[in-house]
Amino acid sequence: MSQRRSGTILCMSSYEKGQEFIREAKRQGWHVIFMTNEELRHADWPRDCIDEFFVMPTLTVREHMINAVSYLARANPISRIVALDEFDLEMAAALREHLRVSGMSESTTRFFRDKLAMRMRAAARDLRVPDFSPLFDYDRLRTYLARVPGPWVIKPRSAASAIGIRKIRSAEEIWPLLDQLGDEQSHYLIEQFVPGEVYHVDSIVADRKVLFAVVSRYGAPPINVSHDGGIFISRMLPRKSSDSRELRKLNKEVIKALGMVDGVTHAEFIRGRADGKLYFLEVAARVGGANIAEMVEAGTGINLWAEWAKVELRDEQDDYEPTPSRELSAGIIITLARQEWPDLTAYTDEEVVWRMVRRHHAGLIVAAPEPQRVAELLDGYHDRFQEDFHTSLPVPDRATN
Repeated sequence: MSQRRSGTILCMSSYEKGQEFIREAKRQGWHVIFMTNEELRHADWPRDCIDEFFVMPTLTVREHMINAVSYLARANPISRIVALDEFDLEMAAALREHLRVSGMSESTTRFFRDKLAMRMRAAARDLRVPDFSPLFDYDRLRTYLARVPGPWVIKPRSAASAIGIRKIRSAEEIWPLLDQLGDEQSHYLIEQFVPGEVYHVDSIVADRKVLFAVVSRYGAPPINVSHDGGIFISRMLPRKSSDSRELRKLNKEVIKALGMVDGVTHAEFIRGRADGKLYFLEVAARVGGANIAEMVEAGTGINLWAEWAKVELRDEQDDYEPTPSRELSAGIIITLARQEWPDLTAYTDEEVVWRMVRRHHAGLIVAAPEPQRVAELLDGYHDRFQEDFHTSLPVPDRATN
């Protein structure tokens, strides 16, 4: 790759994440402006790599953000704006549009934030999705309920993970719920609940091409983990397995259909238990949460945050090719813990390559040459985590900072 042009990049985040993106931006010689909310003023940000640090009461008020960032741009013309967290993607797009900075537009961003928009675009491109309907057209909704058998799930169009999802077993349950949602109901959609195995594909995209993709399978669907208080598990699938090949192909079709040009993606798919077919569930233009990036790095040597920065900051004429430094199988297990600082020292297997250090959480990543060994370790750790650490809390109705 040729010598990169340096400039000023604005990174913004409402959650504590993306530190390696910031470090890589600084390594590339960029002037880094970082903006977060008041609650995260003292979080563990890499301040030695941040040239200007700013705090806002919240990053959600469009007028305030446009005014603040426009003021900053007077002294340092901003040539890149990146949201490190999913909840800031739309604001970053709005700032790009206002300052006429290159990058994902507001329209394209909706395909990676708005579950209704992404489903409608995917269905229009003949990609299989669970049967769905918006909630702002009651006649259409009645027709949908008569045509599509339950159960169904009602999902927020722009939330992440399983936040705000509600499972509905009869049509009679829906109308009181819509009354409860009131004016918010148009911000939700309904779709058929499809039981099955849930997969995620984590990708790096440059010039509209998927240059790197890792396929993994959740131990249990995220909605079950969130709503039933389970233990989060994910593990990478063998690269040459039929599931991996099929999902990489489908992932490319989704990214092409939704118009991703440069960046990283975290996409989720489900293989229906009843028909054995793969369905597209959702995709985000971000690094996967729940420390999936650390799992991918353990298996491949690729740090998705750093590679995202390389893609984002390269010149148009620069070639880019992510190069894995190892080929291992890796998996992750995380649980909410009863203890404030769980003690993981009893987990001494040599395959343990990462330990979570976070209040009221216990987590491990394991890596090994053989996928069977990773599966064996995770299965055993599940029962031990249940005994040693596990507790649960109700899933929140909406995201909180």
